[in-house]
Amino acid sequence: MAIIGSELKPFTATAYKEGKFVDVTDADVRGKWAVFFFYPADFTFVCPTELEDLADIYPTLQGMGVEVYSVSTDTHFSHKAWHDTSPAIGKINYYMLGDQNHDISNNFGVLREGVGLADRATFVIDPEGKIQLVEITPEGVGRNAAELLRKIKAAQYWQSHPGEVCPAKWEEGETTLAPSFDLVGKI
Repeated sequence: MAIIGSELKPFTATAYKEGKFVDVTDADVRGKWAVFFFYPADFTFVCPTELEDLADIYPTLQGMGVEVYSVSTDTHFSHKAWHDTSPAIGKINYYMLGDQNHDISNNFGVLREGVGLADRATFVIDPEGKIQLVEITPEGVGRNAAELLRKIKAAQYWQSHPGEVCPAKWEEGETTLAPSFDLVGKI
């Protein structure tokens, strides 16, 4: 199944964001870079550590034109209650989408059958609504927001610099590669 380059599918959801409930659709996502950050459930253990880590880099992502949508199969009401009671989750200023009907989790193929929870998964969507990055980890393995930030910088650079690619561990400002016949076998 091809995931990279596939289109964002239609959805409608209610999110908790900065003290309000707001409606979000796929149309709201198009035209900018976006992160869909799926996690299993509110009021759990690894999830708040990841969401707080992401909250810490959210201002940097916003400065890069990237919006963040965390998604679980909980309701937007549950997201508000968690935000109001957890110091880690209280730091979040990005969208916390409720996916109790499982539409978004199914659209991205990360709903655990028979369980009703989303896998721990990250998708980066480009402004055209196409998936450019995917990461899925097992429930007990948390993600690293700094590495996500590095990957988004590389994806944005690659899209804006045709003919160049970003090698392993590439950091912003470092040398890229220009694939060519003469480069084959020389790396």
